[in-house]
Amino acid sequence: MAEITKSYESRDVEKKWYAAWQAAGCFAGKVDPQAQAYSIAIPPPNVTGVLTMGHVLNNTIQDILIRRARLEGKSALWLPGTDHAGIATQTVVERQLRKDKKTRHDFGREKFVEKVWEWREEKGGIILEQLRRLGASCDWNRTQFTMDEHYSKAVLEVFVKLFERGHIYRGKRMVNWCPASQTALSDEEVIMKPVNGTIYRVRYELTERPGEFIEVKTTRPETIPGDVAIAVHPDDPRYTALIGKTVWRPLNRAAIPIIADAAVDKEFGSGALKITPAHDKVDCEVGARHKLPIIDVLNADGTLNAFAGAELAGLDRFAGRKKAAELLKESGALVAEEAYANNVGYSERADVPIEPRLTWQWWLRYPRVEEAKAAVRDRHIKFYPERWSKVYLHWLENIQDWCISRQLWWGHRIPVWYRKGLDKETLVETDLRDPQKIHISLAGPADPENWVQEDDVLDTWASSWLWPFATLGWPDAEKMRASGYDYFYPTSTLVTGPDIIFFWVARMIMAGLEFTHPGEPLEKRIPFKNVYFTGIIRDQQGRKMSKSLGNSPDPLDLINSYGADGLRFGIISIAPQGQDIRFQEDRIEGGKNFCNKLWNASRFRQMSGEMADNSSIAVIVARLDGAKFDADDHAILDRLFAVTREVDRCFAEFEFSAAVQALYGFFWNDFCDWYVEVSKSKLQSPDTKPNCLAIQDLVLRQTLLLLHPFIPFITEELWSLLGYGAAGSFLMRDARIEDASHWVMAIGARGVLLDQTQAATVENVKVFVSQARALKADHQLASRRDVRFFVTTTDAAWTILEASLGKIIRMAGAVEILRKVSVDGAPAVVTPLGTLYLDLASTVDAGAEKVRLAKELEQLAKHIAGTEARLGNEAFVSKAPAAVLEGARKQLADQRAKRDELTRLLKALG
Repeated sequence: MAEITKSYESRDVEKKWYAAWQAAGCFAGKVDPQAQAYSIAIPPPNVTGVLTMGHVLNNTIQDILIRRARLEGKSALWLPGTDHAGIATQTVVERQLRKDKKTRHDFGREKFVEKVWEWREEKGGIILEQLRRLGASCDWNRTQFTMDEHYSKAVLEVFVKLFERGHIYRGKRMVNWCPASQTALSDEEVIMKPVNGTIYRVRYELTERPGEFIEVKTTRPETIPGDVAIAVHPDDPRYTALIGKTVWRPLNRAAIPIIADAAVDKEFGSGALKITPAHDKVDCEVGARHKLPIIDVLNADGTLNAFAGAELAGLDRFAGRKKAAELLKESGALVAEEAYANNVGYSERADVPIEPRLTWQWWLRYPRVEEAKAAVRDRHIKFYPERWSKVYLHWLENIQDWCISRQLWWGHRIPVWYRKGLDKETLVETDLRDPQKIHISLAGPADPENWVQEDDVLDTWASSWLWPFATLGWPDAEKMRASGYDYFYPTSTLVTGPDIIFFWVARMIMAGLEFTHPGEPLEKRIPFKNVYFTGIIRDQQGRKMSKSLGNSPDPLDLINSYGADGLRFGIISIAPQGQDIRFQEDRIEGGKNFCNKLWNASRFRQMSGEMADNSSIAVIVARLDGAKFDADDHAILDRLFAVTREVDRCFAEFEFSAAVQALYGFFWNDFCDWYVEVSKSKLQSPDTKPNCLAIQDLVLRQTLLLLHPFIPFITEELWSLLGYGAAGSFLMRDARIEDASHWVMAIGARGVLLDQTQAATVENVKVFVSQARALKADHQLASRRDVRFFVTTTDAAWTILEASLGKIIRMAGAVEILRKVSVDGAPAVVTPLGTLYLDLASTVDAGAEKVRLAKELEQLAKHIAGTEARLGNEAFVSKAPAAVLEGARKQLADQRAKRDELTRLLKALG
């Protein structure tokens, strides 16, 4: 058995074990009829992506779940892959082409797509390699890509099936439009940014009453030529008499009506709203209700067209805005320009303001909406935290059709062909069913020379919504059998962020219900049984971490500094269920420190005595001797079984941070700081040493099992070095974790019955010692070991203290602890075993301490006087917020309490 080195070298250990796990096929997800299946389909990162702190949190949790499942004896599959990320990837490649002063149009569609594939082969797998550094135990042999041939076939087959079932249609609707990329965008691809701009007050003259005007406010005067009405609220008395009248549009002059609509906010501006249906979603809805015409004044690239008028046509939209304001000023229609701050939607990839735009797109009417509600409402799918189910159900109650087409070249090209010579802009919905005009199929038309394929590709989400089952071979029956589709689907758990609950989670549920296991009950068709929503990682100022803000550390730098285990342990420790995370690098350092503590404790065990056969639970338990158990032995096993139960509960309820904190507290405080320390005397006796070492071996074995999902590398290394596994075996693949009841039965078979009374007594003694240490620290005596304590207590409690007095004095760092009937003036603390007093007179220079205390009292008196003066100031009290007043009063109470305590200490010193 190899010796545990003095220091833990994480980089060497991580490299060694990851290679060993992969070589041995430890990550492979296999169909095992004798075992329960457990599966996770990784949320596929964009093929353009690199590891972020969000990825670290999300994938660490997935790895924790999959490793725990293996330890529970389940046949576990973690299926990895990447998303082709249509607009993101196309943007990256186009950016590279621009460096050579070229565009995709210089290559044509086919050659450009080849360029994207070349980029993907060269750089598209970076994030998956980075996940290996984190310790992700994915079945890499199953790695999927949403543009793989079999996956693409699934995507296109779904389009065809949904069209045949009446769910897909082509319509002219308003979308988020990126003028730079010239494509529709999903809401998820739009980033809201605060912008300091201008709002323009513009007046529209009444056609029948020259010299009388209605004033409106707008941030976009360049769209005024597209105005088709002025809307007012029907209950606004200012305009009741004007409803039905007309006003002159001040740019591209024309008479437009004044209409009444309840969508108008009477309180905003003048209470009148210009209606521009082609350039605003609300206006479009108002226009549809009133059957108003639509005037689109913008081209696809964001320039103004002929409908904007001769003076604006051809200008960029922002230059057009400036010019429109000048024209309004010249005509006297511009009342004023005012500074205005608002949020503007930007294209995530092109970083330009988006345009609401009416365009012809392909749309999907969602299938299985009612079943999707029932799946979550009836808890066939459980959300953690559960509150997100309300958000999910609310969205489904108000669901809108999905724009599934994108004006890109990289992606799944829509399998629709138009008859040559046909103007597709003139098509109506009934034409989509006319085989002489449109052909829709996977294979395409038999006479391709007579047809032209649709240029658009599908929205990226229209491929990733199939992820849980398309990655398992669907719809190819042979691939489904080979991948274990019937065994691993539905998957067990999805780990994702709540920001894509609509874009991805809800859509996956509907896709699974529509396409998997037809005719089977709902619980067989859902894509996953549990959904865990992570929080957002923020900096100390509460800002979301992002590259643009420069506030996010590089996870690989953190791994290099603290080890993968340190990063994993640290990030989970600050990530309570469902809450956003304030990132603290010192907590990552704390993860590294915990790993070092685990290493050193294991090394201490190895140095404390010969390593006996540890290859199974049975051989360790066989070495226990119930006759040699003392109270501390009962207590440490009782705590071990308690923390095992707590970790079991945490996994059942997806409370990973609580599990880490429970394990930290047990190992650091109960085992290292207490049991290892009190064991040192037992290790000196041949009579008690074997039993003590057996207990340590048992505790370390179970602790490594409990910790392995969180910190896999160091636990695998120590498992091997301490001889817990047979030769050639692995903790992660071959070990099995048992619940607390199994352990109780195992040691009970050896005649060891845990004494709860003795265990409780030790817990009280530990609290006594802990409070003694705290009392010392409060008085700057933490490192002193010549401190005397007094205790006032009952006879029963003194019996307990007296029985362990030598150990208590040693652990508390004291010279003696004396029982007294009463003690006056000394600082004290109440413990479960009596009131403990610190004898300052015996440990400090009384004269020096009196001088120090007097100075502290003098300073405190000034602070008290200042706080009293503030609270006595009527001006302050009458204007200060309630929270500030409450804080000041609490501060005064604390100051007075401290003054009283210092006065008592001075009196005690004579």
